[in-house]
Amino acid sequence: MNIGKALIVVVFVAAAAGIFFYARGGGATAGAASTAGGTSPGTDQTEIVFLYSTEKKEWVEACASAFKAQEPGIKVTLQGQGSLDAAQALLDAKAKPTLWSPADSSVLALTDSDYRTRNGNTSLWAIGGALAPQPLVLTPLVWVAWEDRADVLQKSGGGVVNWKSIHSAVASPQGWPAVGGKPDWGFVKLGHTDPTRSNSGVQALLLMTLEYYGKRRGLEVGDVLKPEYQTFVKETEKGVTRFETSTGTFMTEMVLYGPSKYDIAVVYENLAIAQVENARGRWGNLKIYYPALTVWSDHPIVLIDQPWVTPAQQAAARKWVDFLRARPQQELALRFGFRPSDPTVPLKSADPSNPFNRLAGNGVKVDLPPVADTPDGAVVRALLTMWSRLVAK
Repeated sequence: MNIGKALIVVVFVAAAAGIFFYARGGGATAGAASTAGGTSPGTDQTEIVFLYSTEKKEWVEACASAFKAQEPGIKVTLQGQGSLDAAQALLDAKAKPTLWSPADSSVLALTDSDYRTRNGNTSLWAIGGALAPQPLVLTPLVWVAWEDRADVLQKSGGGVVNWKSIHSAVASPQGWPAVGGKPDWGFVKLGHTDPTRSNSGVQALLLMTLEYYGKRRGLEVGDVLKPEYQTFVKETEKGVTRFETSTGTFMTEMVLYGPSKYDIAVVYENLAIAQVENARGRWGNLKIYYPALTVWSDHPIVLIDQPWVTPAQQAAARKWVDFLRARPQQELALRFGFRPSDPTVPLKSADPSNPFNRLAGNGVKVDLPPVADTPDGAVVRALLTMWSRLVAK
């Protein structure tokens, strides 16, 4: 082989080796660094991952569409997941989002307590300054009941629907007649979700406990351990034939199957608003009732403070949070049955689709009863442990 041919062979081999090297990923160093830094490969976009509770799915998706047009340099990847499942995924490092928004602050308290126990009292998310947890939208826990059933419960409960009147009907072998209801109604059919799987179930259990003790705040682990209270919980929960994992599931079934499936249920106000009109002309009047004491789902949003979140992602995340909390998006939340976290946005407006105007006849109210304080994580954990031991089916 002459020198010229040898040089051609050497160049060809070197080029082939280079192509193979890049194809195998050896030349992807810059791309890998960009992805790790939150920038999508081949673009100038900064990607943030938003893990959020599914109750606000429609509102979040509508906001994301508007944000994309306003901030083309930021890609928001949406991941919807139930609050308690998401909390466990975070604790197990199976989820690594930039931002997280569960349904309410009690889940934050529980997750923070568990994470600090595992990780030497360090926090999973930023806790101070401009990046501290803050609410996105609000919705209280309410009763939804068929009006004739609710009328009976209100008479036996001192003018309100409460856990004590429900307990009286459920614990009695007479069923509805025990509180003045009709014999053909049978036993009281109560609906709420599994507290170990769903945030609204946690809140229902919390409200039951607070009402039992006549407290608004200051619930202690010792309260959860008392035998008389545990008996009250166990007997009340006999009224639930199936603990669903989704509030939306049994709310839909309540409309589809009427009082043959559920007489009364504990749900988020925004889900009740979305469904009560669908019951018209099917099974009677389905109405919303507010308990004497309620709890907020404040849908807090937190910025994850871990190595996988870069400064560029932090900056992008702050823009996304500011956008969600801005007045146009807060006004949009009304259409989905949420109460804005911005106190300057009125609940009633000239918008004909505003449910706080339209559904007053179905019991929707602007003014709310007192709101309970969020207990600390240890109390929430004790409630869930107690329920699992005594009630879980």
